[in-house]
Amino acid sequence: MNSILIALAIVLIIEGIGPMLFANKWQRFLLQIAQQPANQLRSMGGVMVVIGVTSLIYLL
Repeated sequence: MNSILIALAIVLIIEGIGPMLFANKWQRFLLQIAQQPANQLRSMGGVMVVIGVTSLIYLL
């Protein structure tokens, strides 16, 4: 359980760096993402999940 909380904390730190350092670029990026078709976003999310699961399998 402790490892999961540590991993979550690291994700929050990494995800917070972009908006903190590049707020204007981050807003433009989010606007571009919001204009993408839902199917494309689902595909991107699926690829990210597969990469994450594969990484976890190799790391454990």
